[in-house]
Amino acid sequence: MSKLYPHFASVAPMLDWTDRHCRYFHRLLSPNTLLYTDMVTTGAIIYGQQDFLAYNDEEHPVALQLGGADPSAMAQCAVQAQTRGYDEVNINVGCPSDRVQNGSFGACLMAQPKLVSDCIKAMKAEVDIPVTVKTRLGIDEHDSDEFLYQFLDACVEAGTDQLTLHARKAWLNGLSPKENREIPPLQYDRVYRAKQRYAELPIAINGGIKTLAETQLHLAHVDSVMIGREAYQNPWLLTELETLYTSNPTSISRESVARQMIPYIQQHIAAGGRAWHVVRHMLGLFQGQPGGKKWRQFLSIKGPRLNDAEALIEGAIEFRTDSSLRLADIQ
Repeated sequence: MSKLYPHFASVAPMLDWTDRHCRYFHRLLSPNTLLYTDMVTTGAIIYGQQDFLAYNDEEHPVALQLGGADPSAMAQCAVQAQTRGYDEVNINVGCPSDRVQNGSFGACLMAQPKLVSDCIKAMKAEVDIPVTVKTRLGIDEHDSDEFLYQFLDACVEAGTDQLTLHARKAWLNGLSPKENREIPPLQYDRVYRAKQRYAELPIAINGGIKTLAETQLHLAHVDSVMIGREAYQNPWLLTELETLYTSNPTSISRESVARQMIPYIQQHIAAGGRAWHVVRHMLGLFQGQPGGKKWRQFLSIKGPRLNDAEALIEGAIEFRTDSSLRLADIQ
């Protein structure tokens, strides 16, 4: 029996956002939150020329989100994920983009519960790490509880170890991925009812969660919350979430986290990378704080062209705190 890593919170898989640099940064902010990779397709893993499973050891607990619909390929990739040390492998049944639909996976799989069931069974037959599913509440005009439960029943019967429910349906035609995150109304009550139906199964809620107070309200009904865009735009929320794990969380400051990133950024530069690949994920570190705008301005202007980690981070800290410095001074 596989054991799901216990967590109250996780950071949603976000394409082109939650890469390994972002996850390293997020781990400094929160020792306990479960981190997900951005979605990786089975084709990229099996046939790609680069290593799509690379991550930093410091990221644990970390889960691979997998995009695909062929049970054999999904099982093959799950084995690779386990071999590489991932703590969980998650099936994407939530992405509504045209590109994902053209690959016959993502949210459109809600209409094929047996196929998803076959994928879960094939994966669980080969690995011991948890196999989980992230899904919407429905697709297009199919958004009733009956439709949702038909899909979830298939996942549960196949042995999924956990479910994450994005509390919106998805429109497969007519809305962009961005619009699908904003226009379909949030229906948290439907997620709560699903938890009541599948009481023994860990269920996480996702969608529109922005504060610690909101998280605590949801945790009265479900097992875990998944934070999406807010974790990227206001990453300090992850540090606030640590109060859910311990009554005496480690005291850190935003400045100390920024400085802890310097050797990591410099190592990435030494390997042939650019500082901007990393610091772009740090723009929101001082969100809502005095000088937060100046911090973003400095990194946005200097980050793409300055490839010196210490000069970049220390310069941004100084620019944020020195009231005599103006935007013209760094352009």
